[in-house]
Amino acid sequence: MTKSRFTPTKRALIFWTLFIGLGAVFGSYQMLTDPTGKSLQMDAMLPYFQKMPFADVLFRDYIFSGIALLLVNGLPNLLAAGLMIVGKKLGVLLGGIFGVTLMLWICIQFWLFPANPLSISYFVFGFLQAITGMMAWIFAKQEAFHVCQADYPRIGTNHNRLVVFFSRMGYTRKKALEEADRTGADIYEVKATERTEGTLGFWWCGRYGMHRWAMPIEPIGVDLSQYAHVTLCSPIWVFRLSAPMRSFCQAASGKIREADYILVHHQKEPYWCAAEEMDTLLGLTGSPAVSICCREGDYLSEESRERSQIQ
Repeated sequence: MTKSRFTPTKRALIFWTLFIGLGAVFGSYQMLTDPTGKSLQMDAMLPYFQKMPFADVLFRDYIFSGIALLLVNGLPNLLAAGLMIVGKKLGVLLGGIFGVTLMLWICIQFWLFPANPLSISYFVFGFLQAITGMMAWIFAKQEAFHVCQADYPRIGTNHNRLVVFFSRMGYTRKKALEEADRTGADIYEVKATERTEGTLGFWWCGRYGMHRWAMPIEPIGVDLSQYAHVTLCSPIWVFRLSAPMRSFCQAASGKIREADYILVHHQKEPYWCAAEEMDTLLGLTGSPAVSICCREGDYLSEESRERSQIQ
């Protein structure tokens, strides 16, 4: 079983929300109990607030600033932390958003005050919080995605057709199972011998994708020549055909009589270049293809596109 990436990322996000939230509550408390700012050694900074609208009313002391700090950065971050601790997904979304809120808050400070280490540090903290929130949200959606072959009972009822797929996250697997269930085809999974799972696997696969390399795979365990038609399903890596499917096509060259392709990718643009590459590697021409955009398990069906012929 793949180790969860969401759990440690959520813990990191809880840390950031508590760190920022408690710090903001403390700062707000100091401002409200000592509106002159002397306790925080900020009394000399009050003149800089005269750039702000209604400065003669709102920024004569730190009372308004303390209330704003509490409402903008203090209580919201503590709320997000509490929601995550009790297992609410909304907390993850809010935790990332409040990282952006902190960066915007600090941008106001950049405009008001001379450059200082404290403002720069908290801008970095806000950026890290926002990035952690985005990663936690993505990992949560990825790990919530499940597909089970038992849900597709017609697979294997038509031995004249075969569906071949490689899938790292399961998104291409689902489309392959759907196609095999629709046509009754047998199904075969291409398995890489390199690491493809988890965060390290993501970067390792990206390296192969960037260089357009073939990735070592397990020996093909099916007789491709016995099938009248083969459907190849592949994700897109760095705008090109995935490395394991490239290796499969190289090994299957001359063994497949007729094929079509299903391409699954994150971007909305179709990737006919991958279909062209598979045709070249397999020794075929003009094979039909479907290009499907998928975002963390959400298929954008309105963006699915068919290519009937490659010139």
